[in-house]
Amino acid sequence: MKLFRILDPFTLTLIGVVLLASLFPARGGFVPFFEGLTTAAIALLFFMHGAKLSREAIVAGGSHWRLHLWVMCSTFVVFPVLGVLFAWWAPVNVDPALYTGFLYLCILPATVQSAIAFTSMAGGNVAAAVCSASASSLLGIFVSPLLVGLVMNMHGAEGNMDQVGKIMLQLLLPFVLGHLSRPWTGAFVAKHKKWIAKTDQTSILLVVYSAFSEAVVNGIWNKVGVGSLLFIVVVSLVLLAIIIAINVFAARSFGFNKADEITIVFCGSKKSLANGIPMANILFPTSVIGMMVLPLMIFHQLQLMICSVLARRYQRQTEKLQAQEKAPAAKA
Repeated sequence: MKLFRILDPFTLTLIGVVLLASLFPARGGFVPFFEGLTTAAIALLFFMHGAKLSREAIVAGGSHWRLHLWVMCSTFVVFPVLGVLFAWWAPVNVDPALYTGFLYLCILPATVQSAIAFTSMAGGNVAAAVCSASASSLLGIFVSPLLVGLVMNMHGAEGNMDQVGKIMLQLLLPFVLGHLSRPWTGAFVAKHKKWIAKTDQTSILLVVYSAFSEAVVNGIWNKVGVGSLLFIVVVSLVLLAIIIAINVFAARSFGFNKADEITIVFCGSKKSLANGIPMANILFPTSVIGMMVLPLMIFHQLQLMICSVLARRYQRQTEKLQAQEKAPAAKA
């Protein structure tokens, strides 16, 4: 029961969808139906992302360029380098697709909602977090497919430069159309945030069901046992610890204040499930998506749990610092 209280409702639903696909995978005529439904849901997902992002947030993003530059560097340079080194080292004898899955995880953009939420909880620079997280998500539509073509081909994995055009068409075009539609859709999106969030989650669940249905048909659970799942958990924890340590060190070395350090930590150390699963659905053959996204799904939950603890720790530090600053003023 303690475990269920730690896991958020969406993660529990995600686990339920994986179990559903494992017991009742889509077969025969249902496969093209779910593929078409998934494509439409992904297009709607990115249309809504575009409609949510205000032009003011894009313009404001340039005002704190040093912070944003490091967050982008952490997301699209440091993370991929760690992924390449780990896949090259391959210390444990597991299915090679798991190493490829970690490599794919490392090239994805950062989360938006959770990065901002944790920054706010911890007392960080929320305005900068909004800009950095939004910019990361937007750049990820361009950069992540390019890194798939460059980095993953170097590692001998699936993915090529020709697919960049495909992902631009299926993800970027709906995003741009959504953003251009803001004069007509902006008020509706702002008024129905909860409904929009449900749309995001439903799109991800559809992709997961389709991917794991194909994976189950191809025998994923014969390849992934308890040992492999434990391997994913341990590697995810180590990877998260390393990237958080690097971001804390960089923030302090570059002279950022505590609020900016918090923003850098939470925007530069997270990876987006909402972007990663739809991209995987476009970039990779359906038969390998289930194995490819397993590290991402587990890393996503672990980053929420670890960052929640870290945010509360930063919150206590921020409150203590504020109390110390108020004490001399009260005496005066």
